Amino acid sequence: MKELLTLSVAEISQKLHAREVSAVELTEAVLTHISETEPKVQAFITPTPELALEMARQAQARLDAGERTPLLGVPIALKDNLCTRGVRTTCASRILHNFVPPYDATVVQRLREMGAVFVGKLNMDEFAMGSSTEFSAFHPTRNPWDLTRVPGGSSGGSAAAVAAHMAFATLGSDTGGSIRQPASFCGVVGLKPTYGRVSRYGLVAYASSLDQIGPLTKTVEDCAILLNAIAGKDPHDATSVDLPVPDFREALIDDIKGIRLGVPKEFFGQGVQPEVAETVRKAIGLLESVGAEVQEVSLPMAEQSLAIYYILAPAECSSNLARYDGVRYGLRVGAEKGHIGMMEATRAEGFGKEVIQRIIIGTYALSSGYYDAFYLKAQKGRTLLRQQFDAVFQQVDALVCPTAPTPAFKLGELVDDPLAMKLADVLTIPVNLAGLPGLSVPCGFVDGLPVGLQIIGKPFDEMTVLRVGYAWEQLACLRDELQTPKGLLEDQSRDRSS
Repeated sequence: MKELLTLSVAEISQKLHAREVSAVELTEAVLTHISETEPKVQAFITPTPELALEMARQAQARLDAGERTPLLGVPIALKDNLCTRGVRTTCASRILHNFVPPYDATVVQRLREMGAVFVGKLNMDEFAMGSSTEFSAFHPTRNPWDLTRVPGGSSGGSAAAVAAHMAFATLGSDTGGSIRQPASFCGVVGLKPTYGRVSRYGLVAYASSLDQIGPLTKTVEDCAILLNAIAGKDPHDATSVDLPVPDFREALIDDIKGIRLGVPKEFFGQGVQPEVAETVRKAIGLLESVGAEVQEVSLPMAEQSLAIYYILAPAECSSNLARYDGVRYGLRVGAEKGHIGMMEATRAEGFGKEVIQRIIIGTYALSSGYYDAFYLKAQKGRTLLRQQFDAVFQQVDALVCPTAPTPAFKLGELVDDPLAMKLADVLTIPVNLAGLPGLSVPCGFVDGLPVGLQIIGKPFDEMTVLRVGYAWEQLACLRDELQTPKGLLEDQSRDRSS
């Protein structure tokens, strides 16, 4: 049964429909694997074994009735900032440690309708603010490739769970790279769709103009399957766009002859580890060898994107997190101190250091004396960046570059170096600022750790992004190498020897 856990969503779906395994048997196997692996990886905040088995029984009944959908009976897991009816949603924060939503996020409801099986809620950086999943109020998550290293963030639990085969796929959220960077660190596929392609209703907001929900999976095909399930207009989310949703699996052809790929020179600059740059350039060379037309392009404003982001995102965060006051839900401390005293005590105890820091930065940027100097200037910079992307996309169909400047770093290595920590997202943030689709696919290894190739597309052109990603996946043939993360393998060897 264990060998089934390494299969993709598409592969396990075939076995479920062929009656080679039942949804209940499969879910039991996944839950057993979680119980064995979770103490080492710590990808979950709230496992949901009872719910999973009940959903598996319901899925099996639908399978027995002849229903066929690609996610029916497939165990998946959800980042813990997605509201789940009847299951606590903490955002990895003490302030929401006991919050149980009365409703599902739209993406969660759509997965329920597809018959997916939820095995739990996944760890993350508190309120999605972080790049390493070390800023969780509960515990850090470890990278399955090396248990001494971070899985990336903020969707570190989501990426680690897929890499360690504790779920066939997961959902994460991406505000400045929080799907793609952990995907790169953990050797999985991660997609940030175009802003507006997927409903944000029920996603606990960090920065509303940047947040987007997307899948983390083992293959590009699985990404397409998940995107098919969650994409589309939602009347509950005014920012979701009313555009036709294509069948994204139709993009999965390995012929990219004639596709124009741009290589933005700013994404290979200072801070990008030479070995990472070399690995990604080799991947681009392979794509060129099978018919892609490759040319260098320039996005000068990309070099300002980190500064722009760390004004705009904290500004939105300071507004969005004002709702946590100890009154309506979540943590309440110091009720005897009156309303103001209670609010101050609740926030002081409920929010972690990183969240408090970003609230303070955002409030400062929005203050009357500094609004024009910081927030307004950052918005102008964002507009210029978007215009530069538009100009570049007149010349090319997609952009290719590294996902992250380095492989996964050591746990604790950058916790006290906030600038170095934030630089981990320097190559993914421009995509969020411009609202574009971005895909990370594994493209090789540096020092035994996975490295990601990032593919960036035009607005709502996930089809081209997936096509390029799929073509690379077929060329690279890395699937076997990615199936057994080294960190877990070495840990098992130590267990046996002791």
